[in-house]
Amino acid sequence: MGPIEFSVETARAMLLAAQGLGSGLKRATKDDVRGIIRRMGVLQIDSISVVARSPYLVLWSRLGSYEPRWLDELLAEGALFEYWSHAACFIPIEDYGLYRRLMIDGGEKTRGWMRAHHEEIQHVMERVNDNGPVRSAEFARTDGKAGGWWEWKPEKRALEHLFAAGELMISRRENFHRVYDLRERVLANALPDWEDALAPTEQEVRRALALRAVRALGVAFARWVPDYFRTPKKGAAGLLEELADDGSLLRATIEDFDEPAYVHSDNARLAEKILSGGLQSSVTTLLSPFDPVVWDRARASELFGFDYKIEVYTPAARRRYGYYSLPILHHGALVGRLDAKAHRKQNVFEVKAVHLEPDTLVNDDLVSGLADALRDCAGWHGTPEILVRWADPSELTGTLRLALDESTGTPVPRG
Repeated sequence: MGPIEFSVETARAMLLAAQGLGSGLKRATKDDVRGIIRRMGVLQIDSISVVARSPYLVLWSRLGSYEPRWLDELLAEGALFEYWSHAACFIPIEDYGLYRRLMIDGGEKTRGWMRAHHEEIQHVMERVNDNGPVRSAEFARTDGKAGGWWEWKPEKRALEHLFAAGELMISRRENFHRVYDLRERVLANALPDWEDALAPTEQEVRRALALRAVRALGVAFARWVPDYFRTPKKGAAGLLEELADDGSLLRATIEDFDEPAYVHSDNARLAEKILSGGLQSSVTTLLSPFDPVVWDRARASELFGFDYKIEVYTPAARRRYGYYSLPILHHGALVGRLDAKAHRKQNVFEVKAVHLEPDTLVNDDLVSGLADALRDCAGWHGTPEILVRWADPSELTGTLRLALDESTGTPVPRG
């Protein structure tokens, strides 16, 4: 059998369906939260809360209105754990063994720091062992420095290196602050029978993560795969060929790209549905800047023709789209971006600007879909009054305001 042939549009549909963004939203449950994280493989953590903190927003994009506390509860219950993957991430506990291998092998930077700071390590471990879970804030600063991003106190550095080495884990979060505890205590409920002898080999880890990345991407080139879990680029193409040879992956092509692509065997029926026209993305929603669909900016550009950059770290005078612009997903395409801010005390969801892509048509379907997405997002985190300030093209400003008036039945505040 020859390779599965995708157009760019059907390759997009594969990615979105694999990511849980292929169909309309439903009433979510706590099990759905766990299920969608399993589907993505990881959920990136970021603390910026201009709209909502990224992990919660990524879940909302897929699940609609849900209880954010469910994510916190899944971590505290041991269904998830935190570790470094694509970045700092929530990860399904069933994948702990893969990351335990990475912890055991460790990085030279962490091992070197721990050797050079034996007293700080011992102090922190004794504190956690004797007194139980701890936050960084519970250690008083004793070195006379002011603190801040670049001047962590020694105990904070010790906590982070012990976390990287896997000696400490995150047992829960309090107001989004990490609470550290001994690995043995965290795993007592989640994986009571865990022994390090169960950890897979480095090659088994690379194989498993490559398969998970291809499954999460729907259809993927070899060069897209390492970024997903931040695995080594060297040898990735050869590994995918081996996985295709043994049937774990299916070979594919994407129109206009002269390189082999791959589909996970679990997604074979999904590919059949999409290629037969039986499944198309019907979602209109907003994406986090750290959503897997767009976190690889080069892939988003190649697959969606969407050049995206988060401008949080760009000086205000040089920003083109705003401090925290959110990509707009509409029926399988990334059609623009929206700069928003949730004013929680005032119950206002401020849309500072909407920028559509140059080839995006303003029609009733787009306007109603975007209005529904804004209403749902604003209602989900308790800022039901929606203020639309400005849009490009300018005609969208009035039509979007009108659609919001009609969808809520009440006047929408104006800027």
